[in-house]
Amino acid sequence: MESLSPEIIVFLLVVGFIAAFIDSVVGGGGLISLPALMFTGLPPSVVLGTNKLASTMCSLTSTLSFLRSGKIERKLAAWLFPLSFIGSSLGAYTVRHIPPEFLKPLVVVLLILVAIYTVCKKDWGSESTYTGLTRKTAVIIALVTFSIGFYDGFFGPGTGSFFIFAFLMLGFDFIVAAGNAKVLNFASNVAAAITFVLLDSVNFQYGLIMGVAMIAGAIAGSRLAIKSGTAYVRPLFIGVTGLLIGKQIWDLVLK
Repeated sequence: MESLSPEIIVFLLVVGFIAAFIDSVVGGGGLISLPALMFTGLPPSVVLGTNKLASTMCSLTSTLSFLRSGKIERKLAAWLFPLSFIGSSLGAYTVRHIPPEFLKPLVVVLLILVAIYTVCKKDWGSESTYTGLTRKTAVIIALVTFSIGFYDGFFGPGTGSFFIFAFLMLGFDFIVAAGNAKVLNFASNVAAAITFVLLDSVNFQYGLIMGVAMIAGAIAGSRLAIKSGTAYVRPLFIGVTGLLIGKQIWDLVLK
């Protein structure tokens, strides 16, 4: 095992904490953690797997924080968990055979629609109107969960935004929507991380160091969100979604 310099260790700890602080609520931490891991000189294929390992530690911590605060619809999340897991596993397997770049234009359009809808509906997500699932909505949310899980394993950017948006559409407020989303994001992260480990595409040394910092960042971020409520989560959701849109457009322009 290679010896890491103190500078690299501090860099991974600081970046991991900041990324997880944001990611713990609305996702988007990869905007920070992925470029940081690339900066360390890891091969791109190993960067993705290493980031998934650290992100799994982050999403697990966030899930536990929301769970302890009672901000997760437990039965619904438990039912959807395996769908996200299986979808992500298939997505991570598929990406070995099909390049994901063709998804970028579609992702940009979907993220823009999500942002516009959220901005225009100013009171959306301020209070929960969820009363349960009908047979129709159960089928729809099952298909949506599997699809977003597949997307996370296959490509990934915006997964947190898509999960939160799906739960907002069911009538949850922003806090519970974020809590439910973290459960499903944890499922998709675990599945993708396992796949990358099996493919020998994870640097455990880097991933665990960053993951420890992400645990701290996730605790701080999720506690602040739970304490501050919708007034904090809604603008953060819109801001991170906007950054994701900008990042995807930038990648398209550069290409």
